Amino acid sequence: QVQLVESGGGLVQAGGSLRLSCAASGRTVSSYNMGWVRQAPGKEREFVATITWRSGGTYYADSVKGRFIISRDNAKNTVYLQMNSLKPEDTAIYYCAAATFWGTTRPSQYDFWGQGTQVTVSS
Repeated sequence: QVQLVESGGGLVQAGGSLRLSCAASGRTVSSYNMGWVRQAPGKEREFVATITWRSGGTYYADSVKGRFIISRDNAKNTVYLQMNSLKPEDTAIYYCAAATFWGTTRPSQYDFWGQGTQVTVSS
């Protein structure tokens, strides 16, 4: 089992920045690939970014590439999502998730989920 706890959401103006954190725990957490998935009101969950614990390799959705940065601190078992140049369309609940396979972009293929943190970007 893997437990994930997100923090860092909030309200920010367009063009601003926020950093989300995801504290991961569990005996097997290092064997999973970590990702961020978001869900806007009335929409399906959408892949944002993913990272591996071992190499730090990353992959991003086109909608956030160049604006968001995913990173990890192995010593703290924590994954971060630095969000810059935020847009109103980035408003969503952001979930931290863990997947067995690298490069997972389908939310349905993530095995464990956090409770989510709300990000609201005002125009």
